[in-house]
Amino acid sequence: MTGGEAAGTALVVVDVQNDFCTGPTALARFGEDPAVLDAAVAGCVRAVAQARERGVEVVFVRFVGDPEFQGAAWRLRDRALGKRPTCREGSWGARFHAVAPAPGERVFTKRACFDAFLGDGFEEHLTARGVGHLVLAGLYADVCVDSTARTAFQKGFHVTVLADCTAALHLPYEAVLRFMRLVYGARTTTADDPRAWTASVSRPGEERLCVPPPR
Repeated sequence: MTGGEAAGTALVVVDVQNDFCTGPTALARFGEDPAVLDAAVAGCVRAVAQARERGVEVVFVRFVGDPEFQGAAWRLRDRALGKRPTCREGSWGARFHAVAPAPGERVFTKRACFDAFLGDGFEEHLTARGVGHLVLAGLYADVCVDSTARTAFQKGFHVTVLADCTAALHLPYEAVLRFMRLVYGARTTTADDPRAWTASVSRPGEERLCVPPPR
C-alpha cells in the first residue's frame, strides 16, 4: 500500500498495558487461559508493524484508573464489587506491554473511562489528520474497544476490528464481534487481511466473520 492509499485510515491500539495483559492483576480479571491474552497481544504487535510498513498512522490509547479520576458511579461500583484501581498513573501496570509508540506517534490518555473519544484531543487529532476509518486493536473487545467503536460509528467513522488482536473480558468473544458487525457495520477481520487497511467497508452480512482458530 502506498502512502496515498493509507490516507484516511488510522490504527488505534487500545490499552495494551501491563495490568490488562500480564501479571496477577490481568490474570485475576481475565479468568481464562492466559494464552488467549498472549495471542491478542502478539496480534497487536503484528498489527502495529504492518501499519507502519503500510504507511498507516498508529495511535496509542492508554487507560489510567486512579481514584481521583473516577466518578461517583465508578467508585460506587468498585466498592460494591471489591474492584481495585488498575493502571495507576506512573505504575508498572500502566506501562505499555510488548509494543510501544515510536517517535512521533501520538498517545491519548483516558482517565477512568472506557471510550477513547473521551480522551483529551483524540477526536480532534483524527479530524485534523483527515481520518475517517479506524482500525481497532487492543483490550478488551467488550469494554474499551467496543466503547470506542460505538462512538466512532455514531460520529461517522468506518470501523474495522482486528479479530486476532483483541479478546473479550466478560462476554462470549464471537458474540461481541457479531454485535459490532450488526450494530456498527464494523468489518471484523485479521491484521493479515489487506482489506483491513482500506477505508472501503462492506455492508453488514456481506462478509463472513474472520476470527482466530478456536481457543
